[in-house]
Amino acid sequence: MTGTRRGGGRAARMAERQGGAGSGPTEAIWPGIEGGRYQPLTPTEVAMVDETAMRILEEIGLKGATDFCARTVCAAGGRMTDDGRLLMPETMVRDVLKTAGRGFKLYGQKPEYDIDPSGSRIHFGTSGAAVHIVDSATQKIRESTLRDLYDMARLADALPNIHMFQRTVVARDLTDPREMDLNTAYACLKGTVKPTGTSFGSADVMDEAVGMLDILMGGSEALRARPPICVSTCFIVPPLTFAEEALGVIECAARHGIPLKLVSAGQAGATSPAPLAGAVAQQTAEVLAGIVYVNLLNPGHSATFGALPFVSDLRTGAMSGGSAEQGLLMAACAQMARFYDIPCAVSAGMTDSKMPDFQAGYEKGYTELLAALAGANLVYEAAGMYGSLLGCSLESFVLDNDVIGSVMRATRGFEVSRETLSLETIRETCIGGSGHFLGHDQTLQRMQTDYYYPAMADRRTPQEWDAASNKDLLENARIRTRELLSAPEPTHISPETDAEIRARFPIRLI
Repeated sequence: MTGTRRGGGRAARMAERQGGAGSGPTEAIWPGIEGGRYQPLTPTEVAMVDETAMRILEEIGLKGATDFCARTVCAAGGRMTDDGRLLMPETMVRDVLKTAGRGFKLYGQKPEYDIDPSGSRIHFGTSGAAVHIVDSATQKIRESTLRDLYDMARLADALPNIHMFQRTVVARDLTDPREMDLNTAYACLKGTVKPTGTSFGSADVMDEAVGMLDILMGGSEALRARPPICVSTCFIVPPLTFAEEALGVIECAARHGIPLKLVSAGQAGATSPAPLAGAVAQQTAEVLAGIVYVNLLNPGHSATFGALPFVSDLRTGAMSGGSAEQGLLMAACAQMARFYDIPCAVSAGMTDSKMPDFQAGYEKGYTELLAALAGANLVYEAAGMYGSLLGCSLESFVLDNDVIGSVMRATRGFEVSRETLSLETIRETCIGGSGHFLGHDQTLQRMQTDYYYPAMADRRTPQEWDAASNKDLLENARIRTRELLSAPEPTHISPETDAEIRARFPIRLI
């Protein structure tokens, strides 16, 4: 039977597929596609990084440990030096790593959005603490606001390839640190049902925020069962120095069962060694120190491996978030996390460009693809970020949704089987058939499962593009962003719950 003789429902199936193409998620990609085929480090090199990290912890140690942290670690086998450095022997570290949390989920406010960051499953989301909004239409920069943060959460909620939303911008219209932290958490949770993340400047404010989460989830037991937020804490000031307030945040999270993103973010050549291998080794050691501490407090605690060695442009000392070296470093850190079998969090998509332009596109593309191919479980900063995390763009969420979708499709690869090798399809098409595959049932059946269709990318012919009125990709993205933000606001938080939260906390979002 040839493609030309297959009948009946073909036109209807084609119309259905054409109508859906590019309008949302397809069968070609899904949250949790498995990466891991790219490994920048050989097994011998992984072992060398691991050995170096263990020696850093055992022989050099970390300074700045609080009394409580020092007592906790020393009770498990650690040691304080005369000059105040906390040493963690290799045997102790490896024993504690056996208890580290594995197989946990990051929860959304609706179960269908839960994330499983195990193995080499990849997911993309946002993060950052940008202080500026990039306006691509006016080429102007302005300070970010609480409303910007909420709108970004709403965009992440609507865009299918953004799987989680962590705070992207600082609410510069709030000056009180406590109010800023509480409102940041609220705006993220109010804007999206997907797993969210934020950070807190102190354990006291985080304790307050847990009270807000209790209301949201219907009590402390319900919160402990399905915490909808992951707290990012930069508990290390590289090189090898604990941040006192952040240790308190870790302790608060351990008490309440709140997932943690344990972050060490040195800059290669500035606060970590210039050789990329040394940067990976130092950040690995620093994050392992956090993994050890939280698991001594609460064995099996849900915590991700956030080794984030950033790159300095050594000509100026400025951070270069869009560099090729940045992509390599994140891929290597993902590989180290997989070595320890701990879910990892990396950063990619942090272009150095200030606008959604050619530079932004290629820097976002290769850094995100390297992280995904390496099997990074949680890829943060993947949407919206510019100027090496100093700026954020609303319309870039729409554009980056396409980038992420294409990266996921490339990471997925393709299946090789007798069916997909298509010998019989080739035979019937070429011998007595139409001579092409466009109308073949196999093509119609596979066009959604095998191909991803970007929603914004322009695939028109040059002639079609020349005759069209909507030629500008950025303007099209701005229009799409306005459409998404003009839709009804999320209603997953009931009016009664929202009123109770507002009665107890200084919520400023209107």
